[in-house]
Amino acid sequence: MQRIFLSSLLWMAGGWLVAAGAAFAQPYPSKPVRMIIPFGAGGSTDVVIRIVAAKLPDVLGQQVVIDNRTGAGSMIGTDIAAKSTPDGYTVLATGSPHAIVPNLYKKVPYDAQKDFAPVMQIGSQPYGLVVHPSLGVKSVKDLIALAKKEPGKHNYASSGQGGAMHLFQAMFASMANINIVHIPYKGSGPVRADLLGGQVKIGCLGLSSILPQHKAGLLRIIAVTTAKRSPELPDIPSIAETIPGYDAALWTGLLVPRGTPAVAVKRLHQEVSKLLQTPEIKTAFDRVGTDIVATDPATFGEFLKVEHQKWGKVVRDLKLTVN
Repeated sequence: MQRIFLSSLLWMAGGWLVAAGAAFAQPYPSKPVRMIIPFGAGGSTDVVIRIVAAKLPDVLGQQVVIDNRTGAGSMIGTDIAAKSTPDGYTVLATGSPHAIVPNLYKKVPYDAQKDFAPVMQIGSQPYGLVVHPSLGVKSVKDLIALAKKEPGKHNYASSGQGGAMHLFQAMFASMANINIVHIPYKGSGPVRADLLGGQVKIGCLGLSSILPQHKAGLLRIIAVTTAKRSPELPDIPSIAETIPGYDAALWTGLLVPRGTPAVAVKRLHQEVSKLLQTPEIKTAFDRVGTDIVATDPATFGEFLKVEHQKWGKVVRDLKLTVN
């Protein structure tokens, strides 16, 4: 009986291996790919990802389905991706909060470094420190002076606790030694809406999501968050020109659940890299104030480690935490 039982187990195991081998032997992809974005539609990361995702079906030969899963500073969508089957058909399209959130929240339902395999970074863009025109502020110096004159009176909005909007502004307030109050929203869409309506008058958003409003005079970008000025807005200074040492950029990249077949990672990397070299994508990225950054999986993996350490230090220095 034991021999029969063991033989049955070996037969079943062999069958599973054959089935798995046959599945991976199929050309990848052989069905639609789901791309999870853990941020709201219309936000800076979403805008950049959709530029690439719109062209991916042309080169992959399969549909790419965008799945915006917002909430908890990007944790909800990221957790869904982390727990998805690692078969190459779920991709996490994320950004800077991926490295920020694990340092800020006490409880995170996934391991941002161990539960994912890097595919590549695709872009980097500054955020714009933006104000509603009714605030009467035209520069970083004006904003600092106003905040020091009226400490605790003015609010700044973010898309939620632990997001890039939150940390970029918290770091600014700390380095400027000013007291402005954080108002967390549920996503970047409501932030833009209330900024445009004047309900809140200070924000910090990806350039891709506020350039049209800035050009229309509905909002005023007074500075960019990167150490140097943005080529898209050469007349707008960087925060670092007023506060030396300030530097924060929003990166955008692709990850897959750990254990995803190497053939899927390789194909995704190859096809996205080719798309990023096309004039159409370059023009679209320029239009939304984003620099193309096409890295290989290993380089992106090392970058993520550095980002995790960088924002961990910022969170500790500012004594920030979220339950």
